[in-house]
Amino acid sequence: MLKTVHRYEQTAARLVVEGYPDLSAGQDGDTIGILSAWKLQLVGAPELEGTRDHLEAMMAAVMPYARHQLSGVGGRFGAEQSFVGIEAVNGKHQLQLRSSREGVQPLQLLLDDADLADLVRCLDRLRLDEKVKLQWTFPEDQPLARRELVERIPLQRRLGPAALGGLVLSLSAALALFLPLPPRPGTTNSVDVNETGSRIVNDTK
Repeated sequence: MLKTVHRYEQTAARLVVEGYPDLSAGQDGDTIGILSAWKLQLVGAPELEGTRDHLEAMMAAVMPYARHQLSGVGGRFGAEQSFVGIEAVNGKHQLQLRSSREGVQPLQLLLDDADLADLVRCLDRLRLDEKVKLQWTFPEDQPLARRELVERIPLQRRLGPAALGGLVLSLSAALALFLPLPPRPGTTNSVDVNETGSRIVNDTK
């Protein structure tokens, strides 16, 4: 059986996956239903490779991290002992990779925004590739929780509209105290002035 290779390339990243069709599922041709290997090359970094578990761990950490960054929500993604973790450090994105072999120190890579964007594009193209029939185990994309979006707004901005509304209401109430009341219906006051004098008429019904 011939091995199938799919490549996903961007300016700063190149992802290569290798595998075979799953004949038990009726797959053939250039379909990958069984992943045998993958390699990732990032600019300025050593070539990375690993098992399917490593690749899924990277997708599970990097994809939601990028989505949260676009929404202005920070945080670390990937458990401390996971194969892959990523977090923001000094304006960049620190990608930490753990080997499944004992005695190998974790590898840390610093990515800028362009590097991260290219990595996400490669992973996303793999995830959406109809020729790759793998049942990924990482969670599907979910909308950000309302609490996460609210917490990223500074307290001053969250309280500002409410405080401004209260101030406007107080000023409106204070101004209302100085406005004259309208005359009661049925009451007229008139003043007639002529050359010989004046006559004041009050007619109240």
